[in-house]
Amino acid sequence: MQNITTVAVIGLGYIGLPTAAILASNGLDVIGVDVNQRTVDAVNAGRVPFVEPDLGIHVAGAVSNGSLKATTSTPAAQAYIVAVPTPFLADRSADLSYIEAAARGIAPQLQGGELVILESTSPPGATRHLADYLLALRPDLSLDGANGKPAILLAHCPERVLPGRVMIELVTNDRIVGGITPEAAVLAKALYATFCQGEILLTDAVTAEMAKLVENSYRDVNIAFANELSVISDKLGIDVWELIRLANHHPRVNILQPGPGVGGHCIAVDPWFIVAAAPQEAQLIRTARTVNDAKPGWVHGKVVEALAGLPADAELAVLGLSFKANIDDLRESPAVEIATGLAEGLPGRRINIAEPHVDELPHGLSGQSNAHLAGIEEAILRSAVVVVLVDHDEVRNLDRGLLAGKIVVDTRGALDLALAGGPSGGAA
Repeated sequence: MQNITTVAVIGLGYIGLPTAAILASNGLDVIGVDVNQRTVDAVNAGRVPFVEPDLGIHVAGAVSNGSLKATTSTPAAQAYIVAVPTPFLADRSADLSYIEAAARGIAPQLQGGELVILESTSPPGATRHLADYLLALRPDLSLDGANGKPAILLAHCPERVLPGRVMIELVTNDRIVGGITPEAAVLAKALYATFCQGEILLTDAVTAEMAKLVENSYRDVNIAFANELSVISDKLGIDVWELIRLANHHPRVNILQPGPGVGGHCIAVDPWFIVAAAPQEAQLIRTARTVNDAKPGWVHGKVVEALAGLPADAELAVLGLSFKANIDDLRESPAVEIATGLAEGLPGRRINIAEPHVDELPHGLSGQSNAHLAGIEEAILRSAVVVVLVDHDEVRNLDRGLLAGKIVVDTRGALDLALAGGPSGGAA
């Protein structure tokens, strides 16, 4: 088995760049590849183009010692890690065009013996699709060395990290590696073992793909239960936060916390890949997605209800846009969906949006003349209604006195207003 010393990481986003940095910090020569020149320039300057704790230290150190560099063109390497987006299409099936684009960059560099790992969260069969796509581009190669053709090795190793803890969990979490062939799985395991302290579990590629989807679908189903409870509790006049706290005292009950919906690049997307693969059988998974996808609209209605009867010039504060606390990642964020819907649906009302981790409003909000980025205190002081969409530390730790006389719609249970005897809008 060859000893891999050079790795190309295709895609320098929230997963690709941390993976590149951790490999480079553990003695490998790593070339990061990205289509965005600004990202490439930032990495080559030792800077991180997004928020992720501790990543900057690894990137700066690896760039300074020459073990990490970035480029827009795919180089020759012994191993390739593909970490590009896999969004879903209008019919909820996976868009594999980014994976195919990565393959078109890799194919001319292959000579045989290279390891190609798909890290992108993918539907069952995507790694096989990547393998077939590469072989169509390079018919002189094979997966098994048949007919004297040099073999390339294909494997899938899904990421399993939590934004905000990526640099910790890359090292400590167990990993699943699925190979198109057993040899590919073994070689991929050896590569990840250069930095992964968790157990590395081997399987076939399609099972590894499904494992990642199942993990996120499990969480989605459980979040849907909490979100449905919050809607039911609101109808019955029950504080859902107290309800869950009490129910969780049962030794075999652990209900999650509700919120304004589900966001991010995994939980809000991955279950649809299972539904697309088995549409007649994935009934519970589909229902959970429907419940969670409907929650932003329900929150929108609660905010409009809170504004009823207030003067037309009464302003609205929206706290948080990211899909989870203490990061700047807005992908699939229900908070962005809610804020955009409010700005579009209330064109005459000023909406003060406080998101401490971004410097500008995202597309869709930036074009709304009534949407204004503001600090948390300014947003609250200006507004009659305050909507908590993300429980950033800055939100949880804010001075509750700022909320005096305000109507508060707290979708995260971040402020403990019921227990503190403070104002409340009643939504969860």
